[in-house]
Amino acid sequence: METALYSRFPIFRNNFSNSKPVDKSCPHKWHPVSGRMMLATSATAPGKGGSVIDRPVKEKTPPGRESEFDIKKKKKMTTPYRVILHNDDFNRREYVVQVLMKVIPGMTVDNAVNIMQEAHINGLSVVIICSQAEAEDHCTQLRRNGLLSSIEPAVGGC
Repeated sequence: METALYSRFPIFRNNFSNSKPVDKSCPHKWHPVSGRMMLATSATAPGKGGSVIDRPVKEKTPPGRESEFDIKKKKKMTTPYRVILHNDDFNRREYVVQVLMKVIPGMTVDNAVNIMQEAHINGLSVVIICSQAEAEDHCTQLRRNGLLSSIEPAVGGC
């Protein structure tokens, strides 16, 4: 099925000085009442049947599979939590540095040493600020390795 689309620009017959009768194979036709030229174009390829354009379907993500945008948005909306390392008299300093580097992703030797030193001198140190779920996971892993740790909401200040 072909659909005819007509031009919106009026072209009048008297604008042409050399008006010839229109060939039947030509897509241009003169409107009998207004005297305007109408250009009919085909919306489909010649010889092929027309088709109905389907309405775009919004893709739904299955449960448990969220888009990257949704994950980033959720991370921004969650309340940040601090993972706090407490000083203890049981573990050697080198061991504390090794555990911090193993448990916390992206932890460098320098950062681990600074955190360990701060906990040793001040009694506690902030290891990382992250979402509640991640903070609980890091705290649990630190405790499994024999370190004293806790979490608290990071509401005001660092």
